[in-house]
Amino acid sequence: MATKAYHKVYTQLDAITKATVSLRAKGVTNDELATVDGRLAQVVKTKGDLITLQVFAGTEGIPTNAEVAFLGHPPIIRVGEQLSGRFFNAYGDPIDGGPAVDGEVRQIGGPSVNPYKRKQPSELIPTGIAGIDLNNTLVSGQKIPFFADPDQPYNQVMADVALRADVDKIILGGMGLSNDDYLFYRHAFEDAGALEKIVSFVNTTEEPPVERLLIPDMALTAAEYFAADKNEKVLVLLTDMTLYADALSIVSNRMDQIPSKDSMPGSLYSDLAKIYEKAVQFPAGGSITIIAVTTLNDGDITHAIPDNTGYITEGQLFLRADTDTGKVIVDPFRSLSRLKQLVQGKKTREDHSQVMNAGVRLYADAQNAKTKLENGFDLSDYDLRCLDYAKEYAIRLLSIDVNIKIDEMLDTAWKLFAKYFSKAETGIKQTMIDKYWPAE
Repeated sequence: MATKAYHKVYTQLDAITKATVSLRAKGVTNDELATVDGRLAQVVKTKGDLITLQVFAGTEGIPTNAEVAFLGHPPIIRVGEQLSGRFFNAYGDPIDGGPAVDGEVRQIGGPSVNPYKRKQPSELIPTGIAGIDLNNTLVSGQKIPFFADPDQPYNQVMADVALRADVDKIILGGMGLSNDDYLFYRHAFEDAGALEKIVSFVNTTEEPPVERLLIPDMALTAAEYFAADKNEKVLVLLTDMTLYADALSIVSNRMDQIPSKDSMPGSLYSDLAKIYEKAVQFPAGGSITIIAVTTLNDGDITHAIPDNTGYITEGQLFLRADTDTGKVIVDPFRSLSRLKQLVQGKKTREDHSQVMNAGVRLYADAQNAKTKLENGFDLSDYDLRCLDYAKEYAIRLLSIDVNIKIDEMLDTAWKLFAKYFSKAETGIKQTMIDKYWPAE
């Protein structure tokens, strides 16, 4: 052993696998960073003085006498207002040509906030997308994923949410983004003049997949700075959590761990939970809201990744292509926000929940009419009106390209009800009908 700029340096490896190296070393802690033959690595296992390091770029070509230097700390990020408007890689290094951030050093991946220090979420986060704000209203401090097939425009939706959401800071964590997607986000934020409220951490497809595992912790440590230290409302966007889980699987397999369901590691639930549980509403007003993307494999919602995610998060937003209108919509039947009742009618208009329920029920009646039509049954006048209503409801309220305020969403729904149905057919309380039914 030798020391090099106050770092412990070793030159004898005991074992090399496809992803890890092992050696004998003293005074090393879990998650500590090191360099192995010049490649960045992290301690993933300690057993006495036997240390196992995960090499982010892989171990190919590393000799048994490679130089290993321990850096004495886990991954860190420098936090401060200088983060705003910047793009960083998985290690927190700038990738936008700007200077390094000179701020307070924070370790990433710390514990989630003590429940005793949390406040029940109660602040509305409008997105301008009616399929979310009207039917699946989001609340500050909530954690919720988009479930989408890989061909759905989920990156466009995430960018739209970022630019429309009424929050102080947006933190983007991009995992396995193509260069086109990375440039799409960058240009979207720049063109909207919104860069100053956005911080981005990006791992592209050209970079080692294992680096994706650092992205959520980087994004959430930055979010904790703005939410806890600055009392700001922070929205964290994570895309794509399926690629994050795939990176977990790569590491697990290379370390010869026995896989669980769908070739995922047995630790998948806790690995996902430690990310999502960072969502929080602080009593002082700051908050961290997490919206993530989980892409589905052939629409399989029972796969281990969406299955585990559903147990952890407070609902899901399900994107699908609507065959009747050609629009991508937020599916009202498979989407759910478990916290929407905390703000509907409290932070929004009194008729919100009544309009939401009536709109979805009538849309469900249209789906029943469609089934009758496909099976050769005669349709009633009510069935035909439901089918016409469903098309207009999808275009004007469920489509992801709708961008209006919640009161306008409610007014639009009332106009659709009046256009296609009688007051009694809506099932809405008479007091609400008397107040909000459109004039003839």
